Amino acid sequence: MLVLGIETSCDETGVALYSERGLLVDLTRTQDVHRAFGGVVPELAARDHIKVLPRLVKAALEEAGVEAPQAVAVTAGPGLAGALAVGVSFAKTYAQALGVPLVGVNHLEAHVLSVLLEKEIEFPFLALLASGGHTEIVLAEELFSYKVLGRTLDDAAGEAFDKVAKILGLGYPGASRLEEVAREGNEEAYDFPVPKLGFNFSYSGLKTAVYYAVKRGGEGALAERLADLAASFQRAAVQQLLDVVRGAVEETGVRRVAVVGGVARNSYLREKFSKEGYEVIFPSPRFSSDNGAMVALTGYLRLGDGFRSSLELGVYPDLELESSDSLYFPFGNGSKG
Repeated sequence: MLVLGIETSCDETGVALYSERGLLVDLTRTQDVHRAFGGVVPELAARDHIKVLPRLVKAALEEAGVEAPQAVAVTAGPGLAGALAVGVSFAKTYAQALGVPLVGVNHLEAHVLSVLLEKEIEFPFLALLASGGHTEIVLAEELFSYKVLGRTLDDAAGEAFDKVAKILGLGYPGASRLEEVAREGNEEAYDFPVPKLGFNFSYSGLKTAVYYAVKRGGEGALAERLADLAASFQRAAVQQLLDVVRGAVEETGVRRVAVVGGVARNSYLREKFSKEGYEVIFPSPRFSSDNGAMVALTGYLRLGDGFRSSLELGVYPDLELESSDSLYFPFGNGSKG
């Protein structure tokens, strides 16, 4: 079964082809139009997907040397409503024209399963999902069976990285630039807060603490303290993730942890997690950010288990991980078998 995966939940247009032979093609285009606005502009994101998606699909099929897929998988939520609508509308039209199955995919589930793109992993495992829009600690009990142990109460980890980078004058998106600057800093220079909220997360207080540290020192002298501020923020942000995962390992007894989502690209985070006393698995950096490969894989696995969605599939901007099956049954939009 050759599955076309489509990802348009935010500002990455991702297209991939996956089959029993594994991942055949993976193409991703990140939108640059939002840089001038200091954040993602939903309408501009949707417009860009409209322009880019058909070209990427054509390029993927040509690269794989095939005329058409045998099924279409598409992110149906969560994400920006307009951006999701572009991908879902295209996928439904394309699947109907070809007469092939359609599979709606939960973006969060796709991130959790992204670790399966490169290696086989036994269930159960814990998944730390840390991205620009979500931060959750999840127990993946078995394939398609998830229990969310905790989630952010306000900002997501990736959102905090980008917002703090903006506070520090590093531009948007600035997470990678912040990581680079932090390498030259003293991470103990500022004692930024690390909340203790059980299995939940909170980043709004940390973001605010950095803001006031900048104001107290005066923006004119920011350049002299920039590296220390970046390093101290990064230490506190990652420490919170480490603390929650440690607690989850102790509570569940599950000592296999997948760290997924865009924040998993951070090399400091990877170094810190690699020193923990449990098994840690990271996707390659290209599979950590939003991509079509994880959508194609998830669709392939769902189809293999007998799931499919109908052409009445909608978009679900606030979809939660534990509601993944709702793409097929509770909405009355799908069938199994």
